[in-house]
Amino acid sequence: MKYLLSILFFFGVSVLYAQQRNIITELQTRKAGEGVITIHQDPQIANLVGTVQLSSASASDARTIKTRGYRVQVYAGNNSRQARSEANRVANKVKEQFPDMPIYTYFQPPRWLCRVGDFKSVEEAHSAMRKLRATGDFKEVTIVREQINLSIE
Repeated sequence: MKYLLSILFFFGVSVLYAQQRNIITELQTRKAGEGVITIHQDPQIANLVGTVQLSSASASDARTIKTRGYRVQVYAGNNSRQARSEANRVANKVKEQFPDMPIYTYFQPPRWLCRVGDFKSVEEAHSAMRKLRATGDFKEVTIVREQINLSIE
C-alpha cells in the first residue's frame, strides 16, 4: 500500500512540475554557454500554453483521421471561373446520383478538381469508378492516390 501511495505521490509531483515548466519558462531559463531569450506577451497566453483546447469542429470531423488512399477524379479543368462553375456543376450531379459519396471540389494550382470518395484500396475506388462511368454523365473518370478522410466509428 505504501508503494502504491509513493508512486501516486511522485506521479502527482511530476504532473505539477510539468505544468509549471512549459516551453516559455524553459526558453527563458538561463543556461551557461547559451544566449538569453526574452518573451514579451500577455500573461494569459502563458497560461494557455500546454492546455488542451476543444476545437469548434463538429463531432463528425473529430471522428475522422487522414491517411493515404484513393479518390475518383470526375473533373479537372483550368484556373478560370468557368472551370470553377463546371467543377461545382459536376459535383452537384454526382451528389444527385450518389448522395452517400463524399465529394471534394477544390482548386489545386493550376486547375479546378472534383474528386469523389474516400477509398482505402484501389479496388474500392475502381468499383466506384465503374459506377460513375456507367451513368454516362462522367467521361473523364480516373483513380488518383491522395490523402483521404477515414471515419473512426
